[in-house]
Amino acid sequence: MLLREMMPGYRPPNGAVPTNIVRFTSLLPTATSFLSVLGNPLNISLLASQLLIAPGIWERPIDLQACRKILSVFNTAAISILQSDTADEPRISYGRPRKLEREAWVKAVVNGADDKSPRWRHMLLLGGILLGFEGQNRQGLPWNIRRKLESALVTAAQLALEELDPRDDSNGRCIIMVLNYTFELLSDSERTKLDYDRLLPVMIQATYYSPEGLEGGYFLGTIDKDIVEVPGKRFKWSAQSVTFGHLSAMSSSPLISALGPLSRFIAHAIENVRDPALVSQSVDQISDFARILMVQWRQNKLSEIDLAEEAEFLDPDSLKNTIPMLWKVLRNSLYSAVIVLRAVLGRVINDKVLAAGRSAPYLSMQALHILRSLYFVSSRISQNSSSQHMFVTLTAVDILAQYPDLAENLLRSVKPGDLGQIPAHPVERCLDLFFLNTAELFTPVLSPQSSEELLISAALPYLAAGGNNNLLEIFEAAHSVFLAVVAIPGNATIAAKHLPFYVDNLFAVFPHNLSGRQFRLAFKTVIQLTAPPSLIANSQPLLPSVLIEILHDRALNASQKALPQSSQGGAATDMSKMPPLSEQAFLTLALIDSLCFLRVEDLEEWLPLTARLINVLEGPEMRSACVERFWEALSSGEMDVDRAHYCVTWWSTLGGRELVLFGAEPGALPESDYSPDGPYMSGAIGAVAPESKL
Repeated sequence: MLLREMMPGYRPPNGAVPTNIVRFTSLLPTATSFLSVLGNPLNISLLASQLLIAPGIWERPIDLQACRKILSVFNTAAISILQSDTADEPRISYGRPRKLEREAWVKAVVNGADDKSPRWRHMLLLGGILLGFEGQNRQGLPWNIRRKLESALVTAAQLALEELDPRDDSNGRCIIMVLNYTFELLSDSERTKLDYDRLLPVMIQATYYSPEGLEGGYFLGTIDKDIVEVPGKRFKWSAQSVTFGHLSAMSSSPLISALGPLSRFIAHAIENVRDPALVSQSVDQISDFARILMVQWRQNKLSEIDLAEEAEFLDPDSLKNTIPMLWKVLRNSLYSAVIVLRAVLGRVINDKVLAAGRSAPYLSMQALHILRSLYFVSSRISQNSSSQHMFVTLTAVDILAQYPDLAENLLRSVKPGDLGQIPAHPVERCLDLFFLNTAELFTPVLSPQSSEELLISAALPYLAAGGNNNLLEIFEAAHSVFLAVVAIPGNATIAAKHLPFYVDNLFAVFPHNLSGRQFRLAFKTVIQLTAPPSLIANSQPLLPSVLIEILHDRALNASQKALPQSSQGGAATDMSKMPPLSEQAFLTLALIDSLCFLRVEDLEEWLPLTARLINVLEGPEMRSACVERFWEALSSGEMDVDRAHYCVTWWSTLGGRELVLFGAEPGALPESDYSPDGPYMSGAIGAVAPESKL
């Protein structure tokens, strides 16, 4: 009955409505059972053949869900055969069909992949059997049978790619789905037989532009119509909305649910494609996808809300149910693009054609443009947590830095639209953050004029900004860019011109709009830039001492209340080990950080002043953190020979140890109060008992 209903041209009796896909979906479990229990190989072959040509399944628009169900039929049947062979069961009783041997069963099913069905459907049969016997490390086939099955699958894929209909890309999506599921099971020798020149364009199209892929990024724009304002001036995106249902269906589709392995498969194809032009073509398509995705996000109501403001402006149900699903899809899209770009830049490094000047810098520029378009996603997560993301960024920068003119052209093309002011829209500020973080990496190759015109101009609005703690990250990026520019030896004129403003601003924005970690780094860099042997020190030799004097006076009158974690910059390795610190403690640490750049004659004055400042701190934990940092600065090798020699003398014979540890001036501490414990400079002699010969 099952075979008869699946025959082409079959019509139900009495004028009944022809069987539809729902009917055949209900018959698929039965077909699976029949495949695993039939004892006649001819019946098995016939059933397998009919599954690949049944009108109720294939005479309609084909989607990957239907293809995956057919794949599952053969996969499940193979697993059943494997389990029945390994189970400790008695022989089948007399009168039951004699069970085929495993190899005979595989041969019978494969015979069902005949000329009546197209090659791409044969892949469903062959891939399902291979997955059933060999998936999840089951190792259910003899070596020779597995090799034949792998070869048959690759041959079917090759022939299917040659027969693709350019007017219907559903067949290509099915090929990609099966290969993605089975690629890890193929041997290296079989993988090399795939025609990646034909395969790569189909993969890119299916993954990023097809209706069962990422839809070209347009899914993000359709969401906007279902985001409505609810009482309390909040936005809501209902889990019952049509767009959320569509997003859920898209995320569970065969391609997107396996986007990670599929992206690695695309990366493998890029590494092995013979025609270098296809690599450039693939990057062009991904670049268009990323640009569309960013534009769609810019037009979405959700883009108007900063990450720190979501709890205030989004409905709790949306934050719990719908928004996480959206960001999961967007993060997966970002990771997919990064994995592919990693393969592209790896190919650029190793391919003499792509490494040439007419290709390499332009591919690097496109890679950075893609990362910029997707920065609204990556800015929500730590980019340093992904080694592939860091590789793509730094490799693209390194390649493009070999072409300074093109690097400058890139920065001009992505510079903030309105230099001199902070944009009101979060997306524009996000793009400014990308510009600042990326431009910092190009400072060594930019001319002084370009650095001042592009980088300093873009950073200045954020250097002087205040009152918005949600923008701490971009404030820090602006400070980093400024310091990177003035640290270049050739930019001494720019440094002399802008440093007075910067120092005034540095004290004005800390601690409200600059973390303690960033303030320490910024002040230390300024002292390094103004201390010998810098060019500025030749004209203004007293400038480091003046700056430290300002810092010292500020520290004496600073607040001793512990700062919140966001202002401390606790993500840094050295800060994560410290207790909560106050503004005064951070200023003290900044002073300690700068000691290694002072002249010896200046150390004579500032070592005692620093020690007294440490003892002004309230709270033993803060004071202890500063004492440890002070000891580290003196003893860990930060000082050069002359400075270190003076520090040894000051610590051991000029009362430095007593001043730091006990707050006592030299000669003011009774001998009985000397402790044999505590930090000593290497080679110094500690307190000696009265009866000691020493």
